[in-house]
Amino acid sequence: MPRGRTSDPAVIALLLWVVAAATLPATWLCAHFAGLVHDPVPTAILSGSAIFGAAFLLSWATEVAQLDIPRALAISILALVAVFPEYAVDVYFAWRAGRDPTYTAYATANMTGSNRLLIGVGWAVPVLAYALKTGRREVVLAREQSVEVNYLAWATLYSFVIPLKGTLALYDTAILLVVFAAYARAAAKSHHEEPELEGPAELIGRTRPAMRRAIVLGLFVYAAVAIFTAAEPFAESLVATGKRFGFDEYLLVQWLAPLASESPEFIVALLFALKGAAAAGMGTMISSKVNQWTLLVGALPAAFALSGGHIGPMVLDARQREEIFLTSAQSLFGLVVIANFRFSLGEALLLFALFIPQFVYTHAAGRLIEAAVYLVLTVIWLMSPSVRAALRDLFRPKR
Repeated sequence: MPRGRTSDPAVIALLLWVVAAATLPATWLCAHFAGLVHDPVPTAILSGSAIFGAAFLLSWATEVAQLDIPRALAISILALVAVFPEYAVDVYFAWRAGRDPTYTAYATANMTGSNRLLIGVGWAVPVLAYALKTGRREVVLAREQSVEVNYLAWATLYSFVIPLKGTLALYDTAILLVVFAAYARAAAKSHHEEPELEGPAELIGRTRPAMRRAIVLGLFVYAAVAIFTAAEPFAESLVATGKRFGFDEYLLVQWLAPLASESPEFIVALLFALKGAAAAGMGTMISSKVNQWTLLVGALPAAFALSGGHIGPMVLDARQREEIFLTSAQSLFGLVVIANFRFSLGEALLLFALFIPQFVYTHAAGRLIEAAVYLVLTVIWLMSPSVRAALRDLFRPKR
């Protein structure tokens, strides 16, 4: 990318990206504090757009922050920031559930939707784009990703316990936080290359250190304020919109809310793939999955207990248990697919094709059949000697 003059077309284009992303939260903040929006539909659009734009700003800021934050600290902080937009909406629903148990359904809807989107779309799209760009039908993951794959395996296996017992309790929070802490510690010890900044992040990274740090801090604060103020109105307006128009509000919360917060992650992974670095994009997606299965899920019963002023668990109904079971089954299949550190175009297409019916078959039988398909495919993949060998190596204690 050309350097130096702000009149360069490439620089101007990147500046326009930053301005466009920053304008979405600004529009929401002006409308919100001026009391201009009350109807649920425009509220959902404006607050959702604010989260979407803020998520872009956070993604660029976290990339640039790696130039100034010590590596071990960066891993933990960046992992938290990466899932902050999802946290804001989902933790709000869990907080409300502490006082109104009907909101438990929305908390699990948002959590399962974000998790399934990540594998069904977030994992598949970079491989599809990479194949179209380069003609190569397989992405080879870096062996350094064994840390993420290992802890994704532990988190996935534990996730099956949740629908079996039918609750999300504080001890789930403790266990999942321990898994995340162990993951962060292991990641801090592994080899990490210096970040290769792209797009607006690269533009910010070229500024003088003092200016760069000020911009990063400003983006963090600005995005956090926008997400914090938009989370409750966005969550409530989705529910109100569903009720007004007769839509299933569970499905609106499950799919629309994660799309607003996760689209920037998907786009970043897509851009990596189009530049021929699909493995880097996939690495980001796998890391995000670990964060969601540990931090995001673990935060829900904690928010529920703090809001309700008690230590009782979130009680899950039949639909919520089925949704979590389906999410666990999809995660297990995704795990065995990448266990040998190779992700083919056919596997990506299969993950995407299995994801699409979840928008159509939304009844109990559909969820259970879909979960059964994932589990059967998992068994089929485990028949491969290379996959079994990779999984044995994954769980073998390192010396």
